[in-house]
Amino acid sequence: MTQSLDVGRWAALAQQTERPAPEAVHDAVQAALDGLEARVELQRGEVTAVVPAARYHEAMLRLRDADGCRFEQLIDLCGVDYSTYGDGRWEGPRFAVVVHLLSVTLNQRVRVRTFCPDDDFPMIDSVVDVWPSANWYEREAFDLFGIVFEGHPDLRRILTDYGFIGHPFRKDFPLSGHVEMRYDPERRRVVYEPVTIEPREITPRIIREDAYGGLH
Repeated sequence: MTQSLDVGRWAALAQQTERPAPEAVHDAVQAALDGLEARVELQRGEVTAVVPAARYHEAMLRLRDADGCRFEQLIDLCGVDYSTYGDGRWEGPRFAVVVHLLSVTLNQRVRVRTFCPDDDFPMIDSVVDVWPSANWYEREAFDLFGIVFEGHPDLRRILTDYGFIGHPFRKDFPLSGHVEMRYDPERRRVVYEPVTIEPREITPRIIREDAYGGLH
């Protein structure tokens, strides 16, 4: 498989390969995802494929293997909480998974977005079997957003502490958290207690006079 190529060979290959036009990448991705009810968009020179959750894993296999795509590397995967998007005007599913893929062979990139159908229990297929580099990224999205990746070989928290309750990147999670941790010298162990910090706004409010900087 292409993944067995060493990094040096990939880098040399990328330097020799001219970057295709965004329109060509769009057409190649559209062709690869034909029949999967995917929507492929081209905005600001970047290609984004919006894929149904039920076809997510199949779509990723196609993007990796199709001749016009050959996205050998998953370079990023993250969760997104849309609950406050557009000042609350968002009416779609709450949680999404966004993946950025790179083809070193063809010197091109694509973004893939998939929405989890269930807001109360967001779940989507794992792509660790497609790109092993997705392992820790999926664990991070699970930890911070509570998105479950079905088929992941070791889905555990990766950033928060043992016993942590909740998912801190969800928009309804308080900035101060629910509990605080400290070492108790009398009990000789770490203890959890309710947060003692009062919520406060730390962003300074800036008021400028009318027509500041020549603007009206």
